[in-house]
Formats: sequence, C-alpha cells, structure tokens
Amino acid sequence: MYLCIDLKSFYACVECVERGLDPMTSHLVVADPNRSEKTICLAISPALKALGIKNRCRVFQIPKNIKYIMAPPRMKRYIEYSADIYAVYLKYIAKEDIHVYSIDEVFLDVTPYLSMYQLTAKELAVTIMEDIKNTTGIPATAGIGTNLYLAKVALDITAKHVAENIGYLDEEQYQKTLWNHRPITDFWRIGKGTKNRLESIGIMTMKDITLTDENILYKMFGVDAELLIDHAWGRESTTIEDIKGYKPKKTSLTRSQVLKRDYSFEECTLIIKEMLDALCLDMLDKALVTKSITLMIEYSKEMKKKPAAGTASMKTASNSYSVILPYVLDLYERLAEREMPIRKVNISCHHIVDETYGQYELFTDYRAVEQDRKLQNAVLEIKKRFGKNALIRGMDLQEGGTARERNEQIGGHRSGESNRGQRGQFKKG
Repeated sequence: MYLCIDLKSFYACVECVERGLDPMTSHLVVADPNRSEKTICLAISPALKALGIKNRCRVFQIPKNIKYIMAPPRMKRYIEYSADIYAVYLKYIAKEDIHVYSIDEVFLDVTPYLSMYQLTAKELAVTIMEDIKNTTGIPATAGIGTNLYLAKVALDITAKHVAENIGYLDEEQYQKTLWNHRPITDFWRIGKGTKNRLESIGIMTMKDITLTDENILYKMFGVDAELLIDHAWGRESTTIEDIKGYKPKKTSLTRSQVLKRDYSFEECTLIIKEMLDALCLDMLDKALVTKSITLMIEYSKEMKKKPAAGTASMKTASNSYSVILPYVLDLYERLAEREMPIRKVNISCHHIVDETYGQYELFTDYRAVEQDRKLQNAVLEIKKRFGKNALIRGMDLQEGGTARERNEQIGGHRSGESNRGQRGQFKKG
C-alpha cells in the first residue's frame, strides 16, 4: 500500500502562510514582478484555480478584474518549508520507505506501518496531512494505491473529486472507474505527443490500449510500450526499494540557460565561458572528471532554424576550466552560425567518473594543471563560505554576462531571503 502526497499549490501557499493569509481563500500569484507580463506564474493559490485560471499561466492571462497579490519567488524559503515537511514524514515513516518525487510531492510505502499504528491507509494519510497543516500551515492532497502508479493516479485524478482530498485506487477500481476517463493526458506519463500518436490509431482511453494488438504498440513506442500496457491495466512492478537501488549506467552533469534576449555569436562566447566555469567548479566539488563535452546551441524561434549540437572528446579526463575551455570554444566555433541570433545554450559533461580513476597523458603539463586546480579549490571554498558572488571572474562584469544574476537563483528563479523561523501566523487545528 502506497501513499502519494502532494502539497497544494506549494509555492503560493507558502507565500500565503508567510503573510498570515488563508491559503485556500486568498488570491495570490508567485511570479517575478521585475519581468514582463509574459512571465510564467510559478504557482497560483487554490482560490484562483477555483476561478478557472490555469496554474502555469502567464501573468497577462489573469483576468484584469481579479485582484491578487503578486509574490516574488523565494526558492530558499520553499526549500526550507519542504525540509520541514520531510521531517514530518520522518515522524511516521523511515527514510528507506520514502521517495521524494519533487519539492512538493513524495511517495510513501506504508505497507509495514498500517499494522504497527493500527490504522487504515486513509487514516494514516489524514494523520500525516493534518500534521503537515499544523506544523507549517500548508494544505496537502493524497492518493492511495496498491502500487506506485495507482497512488499517483489516485492523487492526480481521483483526489480532486472528493471532499477530503484523498483518493484510493486498486486495479479493479481503476479499471471500473477510469478505463474510459478522458482526456488520456490526465494519466501520469502520457503527454500531448503520446496522446497524438495513440489517437492516430484510434486509441482515446486506457481501455482502448488494453484492446489494441500489443505488436502495434511495440512498433510505435518500442520498449516503452511495455510500461504503457501495464499502466493501462493499472499494473506497476517497480517499488521504492527498486528506486533506491537504481544506479544509472552512464552519468552526466549539465548546465542549460535560456537567454532573456537574442545574443550574437560574440556575446554568446561569454555565456559559454561563464557556464563552463560553473560546471567545472561543480565537478571539482563532487571530485569528478570528464573526457567528453557536448554543446548545443538553439537559435531564436523567429529564425526557424534547427539547433546545432556536437561533442568534443578530450585526450585526458579533467575538471580544469583551463584544460576544457579550448575544446569547448573550438566546438562552438565549428558549430554555431555566426549570423544567427542565439537564445539557448546547453553544455553537458558525459561519462563523468571519480577523479581518482583519471588517467595521465604523456605530454600534459601537470604542474600547470595542479596550479589551476589549487586556484579552483580556493575559489570554491570562498564561494561556499561567503556566497557564489563573493568571488567572480572579470568577464562576469561584462555587458551581457549572466553569471552574477544566476548565482542568486535556484533552478532559474530568485532564491529570495531566508529568514528561517520568521513566518506568518497560521491557525493550528
């Protein structure tokens, strides 16, 4: 038996609690007021959702006659609340039985705890949800299922239509109540692309999938068809233990940036240098090295030009900025079209390994490499102690540089001040 617990409109509810407002009745939008009206709302309060406003709408799409508070994103604060809520889960469930799906959603394997607490799955869900509300002021929703998939679907679809905001599904109930549910995109892992491919062969519902020749589905989706077929029947064999034990065959580190305006070829060179600098410090911090770098350049949408991508292989694995930079700049020179405006940059380090497994190369000046490494370590230590902007490169001060601004962001959004413990008042149940 699994629980899938989601925090309602998490960012918006945190901002309501911080202001001493009722999260369920207040009109509040989390969006950066310093950006244009085209900026996407990171979250809107449940009361605005009830008016039919979409959660990830743009600011200008909110009707002008509706009054609301606009709260700037404060990612540090949201992470603090999420950590406090995780502490609530730990009061009831061991960490081995918890899978954090996102900052506001978790899966809990409650199978061994029901007999211990002498509670039903629904009673345990209510207990945890009430504890979250009393501890932080944040309302939650829950899905209960006999496997991870059913718990997620119970949360996403069933819980929305019951007063207590707790849905339950087993395979029999799933087939009885949701086999003909539409749109099919309401189901986890089915997006618009999958929906369109299914509709092209007349599949509109989950039940339709179960009635379709599996060979057709495997031809269309490859190995992913197995998961699609299992989910159509309400089956899921993966457990939290499987998730905890998973180790990917290949690992990589990536930096990606959508630019606020079109950048010229020359301007984007600065962006690439800044992103690579941050990536190298990240590898150094994790004691990792790479031997393969991939660069992808996306042009302005108006150009209707396909992205340019390529990979550079180095002689030896490294995390040194001075060693890797020439490879990346050479790749950029060969890939990017000089006359095309650039809007997005992605740099990935592939096949990363622990630096203790790095190999030496006969013609490399390792004295210079070691000197560069000491410098990077010093920079990393200063940034950890005093903040990412405590020490920056001179290039970061140039016009068009974005490193200083991004150093103050988490996940591309403003981190905001912390002020841990200075929260708004909320009623305890």
